[in-house]
Amino acid sequence: MPWLGEKRGHLVDWTTQRWVQATGRLVDLGDHSWLEGPVGSPSGIGRDFFDHLASTNGLRVRSDRPAGLMESFASLEGPGFEPAEIHAEVRRFYESTSEFDLDVWSQWSGVFRPFGRMLALVFSKRLQQLNVPLDPLSTARGLSSRVLQLEDPSNGNLVHTGWVRENPSTQETVYVGAYSLATVPGHPAPCVKVVFPLPNGNATVIMRPSVEADGSLRLESSGSGFGDPGFYFLVQGSGSKVWARYLRTFREVIRVYVESGELRTDHTFTLWRRPFLRLHYRLQLRAAPAAHAIQPS
Repeated sequence: MPWLGEKRGHLVDWTTQRWVQATGRLVDLGDHSWLEGPVGSPSGIGRDFFDHLASTNGLRVRSDRPAGLMESFASLEGPGFEPAEIHAEVRRFYESTSEFDLDVWSQWSGVFRPFGRMLALVFSKRLQQLNVPLDPLSTARGLSSRVLQLEDPSNGNLVHTGWVRENPSTQETVYVGAYSLATVPGHPAPCVKVVFPLPNGNATVIMRPSVEADGSLRLESSGSGFGDPGFYFLVQGSGSKVWARYLRTFREVIRVYVESGELRTDHTFTLWRRPFLRLHYRLQLRAAPAAHAIQPS
């Protein structure tokens, strides 16, 4: 893979960034703060991304408590969405994510499977980012999961919440994402925002929440254009400027629900409204270590 230097990185990444510039729009994060998020190094992402981010920006990693993707699930409350209607176990997962173990199974649509393998070969394995499982047996040992909360040491305020998932069978990093809530121009209520750092930019997914009749949580990244929930490619510009490309044809739906006493997630990816990948998760609360019995003296 040709290398173009420390600033531009690999040729294939540099070419993708030029596509975003050619087809996207230049925006100022001062006016579009809902798009702000961490960007990656041209050399790759990997499991240590948030440790490096903390070190570079003078932040401190919280390590004295369980960590969730949200400090309070109630923060999602807004017009059309009432967090109290969501099943208690779903809310518990989002507020105490670090206390859960993950099992996952992947299901690729046959016609898209070669496309997935090509992406893995060209991008994912090299970058150690968005390394989606290509077959169900590749994650037979589950996924390891770390939630890192980065805070400002001067006041203790939370700056970033990172979720790093790895495949213990292959020792590869699967996902490196920064989680937060955002209110976008095209939706009246807070949305779940996930930023996946990429070389000189990121992929940002903004998902609007809804409640299903059984108390399940549904998150959907769909809209009709820039400013709506959906999928965005961003490339860093100068100063506070970024190039942003909205991909209306790429969508995700996440359903988190309880079935037969187990917490589960179905994650469906579609392109031109055709499902090409489904991920099925089982989320299990990690058992507390057994206390050592005190022997009488």
